[in-house]
Amino acid sequence: MSVGTLISLEEYLHTSYSPDQEYCDGVLVERNVGDNPHSDLQGGLVTYLRQRSKEWNTKAYPELRIRVREKRYRLSDVCVYTLPAPEERFPSQMPLLWIEILSPDDKIVDVWKKASEVIEAGVQNVWIINPTTLDSELRTSAGISDVPNKTLRLPDSPIVIPLLDVMAE
Repeated sequence: MSVGTLISLEEYLHTSYSPDQEYCDGVLVERNVGDNPHSDLQGGLVTYLRQRSKEWNTKAYPELRIRVREKRYRLSDVCVYTLPAPEERFPSQMPLLWIEILSPDDKIVDVWKKASEVIEAGVQNVWIINPTTLDSELRTSAGISDVPNKTLRLPDSPIVIPLLDVMAE
């Protein structure tokens, strides 16, 4: 993860970056760009989640800038909101599910730090997935758990996401 120069929040919020970048206390933070497995899983998850949005009363977004606290905007690879979803351009309401798909250049310590940060901000569930093996873990304020059988089952929710099915569609 490389770090750029200081810029204002207004400049960040009114600038498009390709690929998009996060904003941490005045500093732009580059995200590792996904490769083919990362992109394939991300697209598959968004499609799978959107096909079930009415049944689950949810809305899924890829790469949405979310205000996790003042002067700090993070991007998930995919996030899921319970309806009604926020209408703000850059939501400050935390999603029910934040999904991080690992990229080859990611440092797992940085991913864990980001997961802790967004949980502290109010995200209930952070799902970290290896797109090559589909092994994953779920992080919550209560701790960390493995995701058995490559299938996420969100507690107290109808949401069940079998990664093998996601990739087969």
